[in-house]
Amino acid sequence: MNAWLALSRFTEIRSNVEDMHEQTPSPQQPDRSEPPTGHLPPYGGAHGTSYPPPVGAPVGPPPQSGPPTTAFGPVPPRSPARRTAAGLLVAALLVGGASGVGGAALWTSQHDSADAPVRTSQVVDTGTPVAAKGSVQAAASKVMPSVVQIEVSGAGGSGSGSGIILSSDGEILTNAHVTELADGGGQLTVAFSDGTRAKAQLVGSDTLTDLAVIKAEGVSGLTPATLGKSTSLAVGQGVVAVGSPYGLDATVTSGIVSALNRPVEVARDQSGNTTAYAAIQTDAAINPGNSGGPLIDMSGNVVGINSSIRTSGSGDAFGQTVQGGSIGLGFAIPIDSAMPIVDQIRDGQTPTHARLGISVADVRTDDTGATGAQIQDAGQGSAAADAGLRKGDVITRIDDHAISGSDSLIATVRSYRPGDKVTVTYVRGGDQKTTSLTLGSDASDS
Repeated sequence: MNAWLALSRFTEIRSNVEDMHEQTPSPQQPDRSEPPTGHLPPYGGAHGTSYPPPVGAPVGPPPQSGPPTTAFGPVPPRSPARRTAAGLLVAALLVGGASGVGGAALWTSQHDSADAPVRTSQVVDTGTPVAAKGSVQAAASKVMPSVVQIEVSGAGGSGSGSGIILSSDGEILTNAHVTELADGGGQLTVAFSDGTRAKAQLVGSDTLTDLAVIKAEGVSGLTPATLGKSTSLAVGQGVVAVGSPYGLDATVTSGIVSALNRPVEVARDQSGNTTAYAAIQTDAAINPGNSGGPLIDMSGNVVGINSSIRTSGSGDAFGQTVQGGSIGLGFAIPIDSAMPIVDQIRDGQTPTHARLGISVADVRTDDTGATGAQIQDAGQGSAAADAGLRKGDVITRIDDHAISGSDSLIATVRSYRPGDKVTVTYVRGGDQKTTSLTLGSDASDS
């Protein structure tokens, strides 16, 4: 069964989402490791093929007496050594599966000499290669001092994730699902690239966008990451992921941007609040523990926060879902969408999000053939209602972003900020229409 997986190393399954913290099991938990796979059967029988000796008299002209001749005269007799070598070679070729061994033995017998010098492997020190501009090596070298491992413990267990240094005095960006285990008196510890460690406190978090900021205590002189522009990314562009998968700190993997604005829903709480974002999709290998780490461009600039993966889930003997690893479908929160939320958290504010003020449901095919998000209710005074949208309308596009369903609409709207103006394309009674509106804010609901 497939599942969206958040990429920190612990946390519970929520809705159809499996968080990707690699949780440290308690002593009471049974051993759920899978039994070793069986050995493959040995490959088939003996190599080569045996043939029976020929039967009957040889066919062909009678043998010549005397030395053989050609149009150019008699053929000189070959020396016994040459006949022996030729015979060995023919014999080796006829052995079939053993021909390689026969050939090697022939070469040794003819060419080995007691006077040949003995050679051994040489050690060559080529030095550390200089990183070429735009290479994975150069990009990783630039960002590595700005990436940390975050260890988290609390009443529910322990685990780890990754983070990005935002300031020299210890502000660090990560995912909300990395820090949530420390809620209610847990502990956060940061491990830096130089091997030093520090305690940290939660500054604030936003579960709707899966973002959090922590502050390391008693540190200075850290190297803040350089932030790029996720809006400048192109599909096919090279990217690099850095983090601590399965606790292996400072791990670097590379790939490309596979898609942009990919709607991803990773959680939904009992009140119906959805954690969703329009993600950068990449095939760079990211795994449990990468959560909160940077996705960078080939200049070493942060363009996303690695947050979730799609994986092939499986069950163990106890009926529990087993964490899966990378299958080349990783998702990062675009840095341009993240930073307005992060700045609000750093300033001590409650994060706000853009909204249309409607409730919607998926529509795959209706009488009009439209696919999108169908309005179930448009609140009075909402941005949607003020723009003339009403119950039954099917929203198919926000600006140039196609809307395939309710999750897609939520993730796309959340990539904007309150007050942004957008163009909404919708279908009503079989007719396609457009309207422009100014997005509202959820600040009044906080």
